[in-house]
Amino acid sequence: MQPAAYPSRFSGRTVIVTGAGSGIGLATATRLAREGARVIATDVVERRLADLAAGLQDFDVVTVTGDVASAETTAAIVAAAEGRVDGLANVAGIMDAFLPPAEVDDATWDRVFSVNLTGPMRLTRAVLPLMLAAGTGTIVNVASEASFRASASGVAYTSSKHALVGFTKSVAFFYGPQGIRANAVAPGAVATNIEAPWKSDFAAGRIGPILQATVGSVAQPAALAAAITWLLSDDSANVNGAILPSDGGWSTI
Repeated sequence: MQPAAYPSRFSGRTVIVTGAGSGIGLATATRLAREGARVIATDVVERRLADLAAGLQDFDVVTVTGDVASAETTAAIVAAAEGRVDGLANVAGIMDAFLPPAEVDDATWDRVFSVNLTGPMRLTRAVLPLMLAAGTGTIVNVASEASFRASASGVAYTSSKHALVGFTKSVAFFYGPQGIRANAVAPGAVATNIEAPWKSDFAAGRIGPILQATVGSVAQPAALAAAITWLLSDDSANVNGAILPSDGGWSTI
């Protein structure tokens, strides 16, 4: 259940949200807008962004359609921010068809890394000068349960999310003294439209029984948006370089 009224934690702030057209990104963009942020919402599917804008027409939402892995999209997003970025939520991500190391193809590996790691890196790199000039800024990356273990996905997704955790900590280390915070949320099972087909019989036999035994209830996107917006807000001012599991306890097993 959504709160009847939202606080105004983000009044006067500009926050970028990738993957904003559906799932966790949509829930995050919606909550930020309702809490007073100017939201730069980006997604690869234009119709999704049109629906988002229509649902938030009373709020300050700017949409940018494009592939988050594209350098051109990065430039368009930063241009839409008009010189100010207070927060960045790198939410967009894709799965890898559960392909194990001996079966993963180059196209899958390259595409998963381009969306899950290179896209967030480029956007972070692009907004850091604005944040450093302002002396403040918050970045939240959406990692995964696959950031902690190898039994939650295929090799490309697992590797990309482990790398995203390292990138998050690196940003926190290098720029924390200059007022920049970087953290990550690690979701477990979430009700989204992310495509996760099984294209390996071997992986299904190896991973399937583990997932059946360990995965708990499926969270709604709003639960992840709550964690992301907390990390973006001043409520988490003393948190930097943290990887926050939001997985219903999966990571304790």
